[in-house]
Amino acid sequence: MATVSVTDATFDEEVRKSDVPVVVDFWAEWCGPCRMIGPSLEEISEEMAGKIKVVKVNVDENPDSPATLGVRGIPALFLFKDGEVVSNKIGAAPKAALQSWINESI
Repeated sequence: MATVSVTDATFDEEVRKSDVPVVVDFWAEWCGPCRMIGPSLEEISEEMAGKIKVVKVNVDENPDSPATLGVRGIPALFLFKDGEVVSNKIGAAPKAALQSWINESI
């Protein structure tokens, strides 16, 4: 499953009410490190389809969701399980580190 774009309006439905754990990537077009981890998150989304869902929230277009979670820098990754944040990670990381973080958190 490819990553899904989520807005402030769809955040609760796509993330908090999901049946599977959700990795939320808060990002922006102008953010170089955000663009660096994008392809890795796409691959992880495909490889772990059915086990997790990966969604992307553009912070410039959707300021409410990141503000609610206290996001101050991007990329910011939050892992939700059963509607609650179970882990978060700030900054870019290699694919292996992202996979490890996800596997430890779910």
